[in-house]
Amino acid sequence: MLIPSIDLLGGRIVQLVHGEKLKLAFDDFSYWIDRFKRYPLVQLIDLDAAMRQGANTALIERIASELPCQVGGGVSSVEKARDVLKAGARRVIVGSALFCLNGESNGVGRVNLEFAEQLAREIGVDRVVAGVDTKAGRVAVKGWKESINLTADDAILALEPYCGAYLYTHIDKEGTMQGFPFEVAERLRGKTTRQLIAAGGICTQGEIDALDAIGVDAVAGMAIYTGVLNA
Repeated sequence: MLIPSIDLLGGRIVQLVHGEKLKLAFDDFSYWIDRFKRYPLVQLIDLDAAMRQGANTALIERIASELPCQVGGGVSSVEKARDVLKAGARRVIVGSALFCLNGESNGVGRVNLEFAEQLAREIGVDRVVAGVDTKAGRVAVKGWKESINLTADDAILALEPYCGAYLYTHIDKEGTMQGFPFEVAERLRGKTTRQLIAAGGICTQGEIDALDAIGVDAVAGMAIYTGVLNA
């Protein structure tokens, strides 16, 4: 399944390379909402909230009222997760808050199982999407600005009881349209029985079909907005 991505930054739809460099920006929300209405699920990310530099609350509410969305970005508490669901989201994507730094100096980290369990209990396992993003093989947190000594494999295994799906973003490929590393998708698929969604570099229908064949759904953004992928 293809899941189109809408990333919000500064009140616009944007596409970034590696989560840092602005490549594209759009203000024509109605056009993209109409275009994505045929999809069973759309991914909506508030990058300002993820980077702790504001929020796009009104846009989240507008888009989630018109499209079936899983919504993420800066969800760090049960209260915030509930707010996102009240805004119209079908599911909540939670990333950085699921991980703890054991020591700021050396980047050693662990999965925050206490918060994961609380989140699952309070809003329901099926409405939690665990965001596991990696840069150079390590889990990245805080808007992808920091990394901890934890692999995606370990994170997925630890979070299995507390989420209905995983969103795995391969940051090294994000926004590049250079293709998602298929061997990573195969390996992670073997770690979980939950829905697994892959993001980062996906740019062709053949790639989407190959991922679908092993039971992995695909998020695409840059390829859609540039017209490389006819979606």
